[in-house]
Amino acid sequence: MKITGKVIHGDKYGRTIGFPTANIDSLEYSSQDTLLAHGVYGGFVDVGEDAYLAGIVIGPVDSTGRLRLEAHLIDFSNDLYDKVVTFHVLKYVRPFVVYDSEEILKKEIQSDIIVIKNMNLCLPE
Repeated sequence: MKITGKVIHGDKYGRTIGFPTANIDSLEYSSQDTLLAHGVYGGFVDVGEDAYLAGIVIGPVDSTGRLRLEAHLIDFSNDLYDKVVTFHVLKYVRPFVVYDSEEILKKEIQSDIIVIKNMNLCLPE
């Protein structure tokens, strides 16, 4: 499944806990008619000619009532605002969960990254 859109500003929460994300406007997602279950997925994000391994989160809705579409690009640290990127959503990792504490969330994200790195994912041709 591919989702393409322009990177927009989110609430910057991921950045504050050490896992910055690229957010795509969900209006573009709904126009692509590719509705996925809310959760964490392993995949890649195309940035120009390069693709980066990523943890991709679909849902739930944000503070404005729009569906969240965000990806943490593993081992990537550049600015992506206003760039058009493509999320390649390849493999389901787990359902979306609201955690009781930030520390538990950070440990779960670290675990997700290990799982995604060990999935041996390949970009589709």
